Amino acid sequence: MIGHRAATKSLTEAAYLALRADILACRLAPGEKIKINDICASRGVSLGAIREALSRLTADGLVVAEAQRGFSVAPVSQDDLIDLTSTRIEMELACLGRALERGDVEWETGIVAAYHRLSRTPERVDGDPMVVSEDWALAHKAFHAALVAACDSPWRLRLRAILYDQSERYRRLSVPAASHERPIDAEHRALMDAALARDVALVGRLMRDHLNETTRRVLPLAMPTAQAKVPRGTMRDAPIAL
Repeated sequence: MIGHRAATKSLTEAAYLALRADILACRLAPGEKIKINDICASRGVSLGAIREALSRLTADGLVVAEAQRGFSVAPVSQDDLIDLTSTRIEMELACLGRALERGDVEWETGIVAAYHRLSRTPERVDGDPMVVSEDWALAHKAFHAALVAACDSPWRLRLRAILYDQSERYRRLSVPAASHERPIDAEHRALMDAALARDVALVGRLMRDHLNETTRRVLPLAMPTAQAKVPRGTMRDAPIAL
């Protein structure tokens, strides 16, 4: 009996992680209805396991449950993206400030290693410049996590991780509109150098610019029929909290 419960829990966890990855990578598009029976058939997972996984994703804010209509992927919008970016900037800077104050040589080493991996990983899938490499996405997440790894506030780090995942869907949407002229590697290198130099003001400005640039690129895609103009003062310069 215990073995059966463990196996069921493992299948549910696997379903949750697989669906979550599909949503974050936009393989399940924003607003798309989730066809539970199709997922059960394609993944060989029980209806109960999928429903439990979807309930967890609903709590994560990645899935919307509607009475009598089932589940769908959470939609995207310009207003949501602007609010998300502003909130994420505040939390990133709060975590960065504590990390810069408390980071040691191990923290510095982790940043350098994460940047090296990121800079050596191709951003796009070979033969398809419209698709982000999953290896690059993981390296990108690891680099941003390394920057704040010395932050000593578990709650701040937990909230930051939630905001990062919510932002990841929008970042993936920006890929078709991304210009090869954006010096993304230079942006990451500058963030690393400023963090290692413990330059609080510079790393804060660079992080704001880095996140805002992605938002500016994806705004037209978050609501294609609307004008992608950011209201003045929406993505404000939040101070780093020490």
